[in-house]
Amino acid sequence: MTLRMSTLFLRTLREDPVDAEVPSHRLLVRAGYVRRAAPGIYSWLPLGYKVYRNVEAIVREEMDAIGAQEVHFPALLPREPYEASNRWMEYGDNVFRLKDRKGADYLLGPTHEEMFTLLVKDLYSSYKDLPLSIYQIQTKYRDEPRPRAGILRGREFVMKDSYSFDVTDEDFKASYDAHRAAYIKMFDRFGLDYVIVAAMSGAMGGSASEEFLAIAENGEDTYVRCTSCDYAANVEAVRVPAPAVQEYDDAPAAHAENTPDTPTIETLVDHLNEKFPREDRAWTAADTLKNVVVTAAHPDGTREPIAIGVPGDREVDEKRLGAQLEPAEVQAFTEADFAANPALKKGYIGPGVLGEKRESGIRYLLDPRVVEGTRWVTGADVDGSHVLDLVAGRDFTGDGTIEAAEVRDGDACPNCGSPLESARGIEMGHIFQLGRKYSEALDLRVLDQNGKLVTVTMGSYGVGVSRAVAAIIENSHDELGIIWPREVSPADVHLVATGKDAEVFETAERLTAELEAAGVSVLFDDRQKVSPGVKFKDAELIGVPTIVVVGKGLADGQVEVKDRATGDRENVALDAVVAHVARVVHGG
Repeated sequence: MTLRMSTLFLRTLREDPVDAEVPSHRLLVRAGYVRRAAPGIYSWLPLGYKVYRNVEAIVREEMDAIGAQEVHFPALLPREPYEASNRWMEYGDNVFRLKDRKGADYLLGPTHEEMFTLLVKDLYSSYKDLPLSIYQIQTKYRDEPRPRAGILRGREFVMKDSYSFDVTDEDFKASYDAHRAAYIKMFDRFGLDYVIVAAMSGAMGGSASEEFLAIAENGEDTYVRCTSCDYAANVEAVRVPAPAVQEYDDAPAAHAENTPDTPTIETLVDHLNEKFPREDRAWTAADTLKNVVVTAAHPDGTREPIAIGVPGDREVDEKRLGAQLEPAEVQAFTEADFAANPALKKGYIGPGVLGEKRESGIRYLLDPRVVEGTRWVTGADVDGSHVLDLVAGRDFTGDGTIEAAEVRDGDACPNCGSPLESARGIEMGHIFQLGRKYSEALDLRVLDQNGKLVTVTMGSYGVGVSRAVAAIIENSHDELGIIWPREVSPADVHLVATGKDAEVFETAERLTAELEAAGVSVLFDDRQKVSPGVKFKDAELIGVPTIVVVGKGLADGQVEVKDRATGDRENVALDAVVAHVARVVHGG
């Protein structure tokens, strides 16, 4: 059915919304696709909902094509399954929790692993029932502390989540590969410029995972890719190649030196080069060991101080650190925390007091670069003093290692050693090799060929359906507005009737009917008292891939056809325009 601008529930805006931070947010609101209902919560208007349903249809088609079957769970879920998997606590404040009138605990589903697992457990009991892949497309809820970027990071959003259930590792690999291939087809059809990267599993758990990131300068995720091989990973998942263990038999004994007024790495390096110059080269920040203390706030309410030792030329990356410490939330170590831990001398913290068996009792985790035999300058745990020639493995050890230091362009690829380069992206899909985390927690077992009970192996596969609408715009827009890929556009053609002549509108009406009859969906700007300039601006803003203008050229039997993406225009004879546009839309 034709969409008519004269009656369409639509209001385009000339000014950007004041809270818009990214192009997709700005353009979705200005073009009349969504409206804000509350922070992180949006209503879909007719054009926006059409685009959303087109995205959803692509997802559903590709899932059905690999034999996955669609189910639908409630959004309101009981506490017990999430308690069994320990995620009732692990999710912390990110979950909307509520009680019914009888005092029973419920949550609004952030994800549904537990429910899928229990459903299969309820219905299936034999290896003959598997392999199985089932999915749903459903609204999810997460209590984002800082909802931002419109529908890219909201409190309510729609996801496709699917799960595979297999008995053998071979079957599981086939299920995982089938989902991965389906995702590639989906994102190709969305018209996205994307990359597949190794990722962290986080609260989902599992042995390995991959993310599909839409490449975008303002994306929240940073990833790196190798300049030589095919390695690519979210920075949270990058593993630093540890240097070889170094000999230290001839290393001098560690010695504390007076280093007044050097609470920062920069001031320390300057002081070292002035008072303790090296014979071989100048001191640099990379020679120093920086010990950063944070607080890990655990879901059960406990608070744990943790010290992170990193080379002084690196900052601690909060996202990388947070990913390593999940489900705990990383918080700053405050002045009150320092007061409660008098062994820590702010600006001069060293390994001497750090470690679970040392004076502070604070767990001490080291960057992988701090290997046995490496020599460092670091705090002496006394105001105005540092230790030189402190050798890892001889003079200090950590309680473990942690991947928390920033990853920089030029760092070595973990696979081949070539330089890495960084870029930013928007997470569009995430596939997890869950293994047996949930099937063990919820006792999902089936009888194998020998009549023995075996635990089922699971995979989890998510796609941000509503988020895809915004990600597509981030990939495809210009200074004038949105440029929709044809498969997701709210219409095939935006037909604009300009001028005041009745013949123009009559011809446009006829063309609309003929285009619809030819299988071309039309957004028809039939508004009578709106200027051509306003109509053209709206057409560019709304972003339908083909714009047909019936106006002045009609006197010469011509209609203008414009490609929204390239800006190319051509005049087409009136009696040929329907066939021409149908070829553009359908190909051939």
